Amino acid sequence: MTERVALARYTTIGTGGPARWFARPETLDHLVALLADARDRNLRVEVVGLGSNLLVHDDGVDALVLKLGGELAAAHVKGDVLVAGGGAPNAVCLHRARAAGLGGFEFASAIPGTAGGGVRMNAGAYGREWRDVLVDAVVVGENGPHTFTPEQLDLSYRHSALGPGDVVAQARFRLEPSTPEAVKAKVAELLAQRKATQPTNKRTFGSVFKNPSPELGAGRAIEECGLKGHQIGAALISPRHANFIENAGGATSADCIALMAEARRHVYERFGVELEHEVQFLGPLELPPL
Repeated sequence: MTERVALARYTTIGTGGPARWFARPETLDHLVALLADARDRNLRVEVVGLGSNLLVHDDGVDALVLKLGGELAAAHVKGDVLVAGGGAPNAVCLHRARAAGLGGFEFASAIPGTAGGGVRMNAGAYGREWRDVLVDAVVVGENGPHTFTPEQLDLSYRHSALGPGDVVAQARFRLEPSTPEAVKAKVAELLAQRKATQPTNKRTFGSVFKNPSPELGAGRAIEECGLKGHQIGAALISPRHANFIENAGGATSADCIALMAEARRHVYERFGVELEHEVQFLGPLELPPL
């Protein structure tokens, strides 16, 4: 474990302070040992993944922050099952599936995260979610590893039953026969859609709020409040998609929180809807009550 490691460089938005402790476990045994040690020392445990769904407090986080590596960030195919370490980037998972001629995971190309992060929040895009393809997941808590089915994980829209100290060490996905060419074509189509509608070339943490309903997306609600391009400090509501916050250069997490609070208030006043944040908070961050 390393002390006081800056987390801004491990997040896609590029804000936030240091982790009290930081470690990079590369094997299941190492991960189990770290979590047991954290339990004995009464340390909170957090995982950064690719940092694409995280907002870290500007003063940092008093916790052991993990970034999975080695075999815990690798992926391979066994039959029609994709076996991925919790820290395996979705892009790596998709590459392994495509090379094996397996389809069904193309939707993950639109999600710049990891297999384990997807389990934690039941990630999804373009009408599909993790629970549609997940066989099971190995989750390590303070008392060691256990294997859970999607039903046991209680996966629903951007939700799972995993607690803060639970770490997804492995996920297995059942895919379907395809061809590398068909998978490549589908991924190209989805990435083109994403590039056309989202600020993929800007520093963001991904979607800010969950969609309150199929009829009213968070982005449309914020846009209809006239907030596209609205800025606080160096945090900017994306002119391309209102459910994204861009780091316009030197933004702080406090800037992002203030902007989220303002967007949330406007949406509540106009639509009577309380937006719920999709981005995960690390450290003592919270939105003010409406």
